[in-house]
Amino acid sequence: MTRIAHIVLDDANLPPPTPEIEQERRVAMFDLLEENSFVLPGDDVPPGPYAVRLSIADKRLVFDVDTEDGRPAAAFHLSLSPFRQAVKDYFQICKSYFDAVRTLPPGRIETIDQARRAIHDEGARILQERLKDKAVIDDATARRLFTLVCVLHDG
Repeated sequence: MTRIAHIVLDDANLPPPTPEIEQERRVAMFDLLEENSFVLPGDDVPPGPYAVRLSIADKRLVFDVDTEDGRPAAAFHLSLSPFRQAVKDYFQICKSYFDAVRTLPPGRIETIDQARRAIHDEGARILQERLKDKAVIDDATARRLFTLVCVLHDG
């Protein structure tokens, strides 16, 4: 009951993602729906599972959360400012990683992948911090949601 059962990204106003970023998005969404933890605190909050719609509006990250049957459960509007550097770093390291996979030996790829994971962990930590008192998410859920925030971020 304390999980996301459905997720939608509202990316209609963004340019199409590269094939690599589209793959990141598909994997993050699949993994998120397979296993996640998403708890809305409070006594008057309808129980999950939840349907979440992520979007960007007025330079803010918007979480619209409904119950599976469509009843509104919560809405959060988070400033994108705290995410900017982590998103920028994540895209840069992802580009390096995607390039490395095509040309570099496995040892170099692993080094880049470790850096990518560290940046991803930092973005997930920021997301958990920003959602404090709004939603409780575990580390794996935060990582997957951060990937989706990156996909939505238009720079």
